[in-house]
Amino acid sequence: MVFESSRTAILRWHEMLRTGDMTILNELLADNVIFRSPVAFKPYEGKAVVYFILTNVIQVFENFIYHREFYTDDQQSVVLEFSANVGEKKLKGIDMIRFNAQGQIIEFEVMIRPMSGLNALAEQMGKRITQYQAS
Repeated sequence: MVFESSRTAILRWHEMLRTGDMTILNELLADNVIFRSPVAFKPYEGKAVVYFILTNVIQVFENFIYHREFYTDDQQSVVLEFSANVGEKKLKGIDMIRFNAQGQIIEFEVMIRPMSGLNALAEQMGKRITQYQAS
């Protein structure tokens, strides 16, 4: 599916989170998407692994909520500010998302604070990534 703009794609992103319909994520991700994790040095490349990461992090986060959105002047990038819990640890973060001309996500970078929240997320996601890489 081709989106009219990054704003349309972000509306679909919010719909996906609200409804839990992960087929929307498959539409949103470009085949050559790159994901930059706050805990991994090397980026993850390709739709399959990024789909896996994003669908799993949604399961790990509790009380996830977006607070604000910031678009670049060219409307090709957006920063989404969020908060969530991982177990008893609270965290704040941002998703920095860049779109191609078709409105699909080509880059997704996450930054999270504080370190205790990031460590809790890294522990939970580390287990899932290890299982994914083993299969």
